[in-house]
Amino acid sequence: MFKFENSAWFYALLLLPLFIWFFRASMQWQRNASAKLGQNALISRLMPDFSAQKRRTKFLLYLFAYCFIITGLANPQVGAKLEKVKRQGIDVMIAIDVSNSMLAEDIQPNRLERAKQLVSRIIDNMKDDRIGLIVFAGNAYLQMPLSSDYAAAKLFLKTINPDIVPTQGTAIAAAIELSQSAFSDESKTHNALVIISDGENHEADAVETAKKAAAEGLVIYTLGIGSPEGVRVPVVVNGRTADYKRDNSGNYVVSKLNESILQDVASSGNGKYLRIAGAKDEVASVLAALDTLQKRTFEDHVITDYADQFQYFIAIALILLLIEFFTSERKSARWAGWNLFENEPQK
Repeated sequence: MFKFENSAWFYALLLLPLFIWFFRASMQWQRNASAKLGQNALISRLMPDFSAQKRRTKFLLYLFAYCFIITGLANPQVGAKLEKVKRQGIDVMIAIDVSNSMLAEDIQPNRLERAKQLVSRIIDNMKDDRIGLIVFAGNAYLQMPLSSDYAAAKLFLKTINPDIVPTQGTAIAAAIELSQSAFSDESKTHNALVIISDGENHEADAVETAKKAAAEGLVIYTLGIGSPEGVRVPVVVNGRTADYKRDNSGNYVVSKLNESILQDVASSGNGKYLRIAGAKDEVASVLAALDTLQKRTFEDHVITDYADQFQYFIAIALILLLIEFFTSERKSARWAGWNLFENEPQK
């Protein structure tokens, strides 16, 4: 496991363009000042050993040293100790609908992004539970297996979009079946499935599948996202809305929240249906529902200690600064013609 202890230091790298601009401006000012003193040939004879390229090289060394210092201050850390710990919680699979209808913007910024924000906040409030991620549209796919690594869960969550599934649709039954296989066989009575969807199910077996899963101990919660009135479904190209989805007759397709199917699935799964509409207590409601499940004790492997790596980056920065210190600005034949910053001919 690799992480940065103080990642906020990387904001200091935003100063790099300013440093480069300042250096180029100072070089230009120097050339202009020299031009006022006399012709270039005369200036070259007065300062025969000065090398503008060597000055650029020294500046590059400064830049690289600065980057390594900032990285060192951010303190890269590598997991150094893996321990087996006992936790008391539940296993939760979260299935997120990624069909194109989830791009509808009746919930801002759109249904899918709102669902991801909700899941992210749920993860932030978890402690000893394990979480897994499923995405589904025309079929269901395991995005992340059960884990107590909440940071990894949030990383996987960010990658979710409609393009990661090959076929469209809303296969709720497939998501339920996949979640059952994703849970361990140790216990079937401490598992929960949270389905987040607009309910536009195109299969008739979702309720029956939920009943079978509930008979085996799985509790299913459904979160409806969208508006019953519905809105048009945008066609997104390169991150922008290019048009709106149309049917074969050329009419706009209107996507509506289908609460009835989600309510039936939750009821058949011995769970609860909640509607996501932007309320502040949505996360609390979901966590309260999950908290009613009986918790169990399970073993997990977690990293309990990290080894600092900042010293290596600081050492490299010091070496670069030493090289810069012993690099003179006198001309050297091997540097001739090498110019990273500008295209003016060497004098």
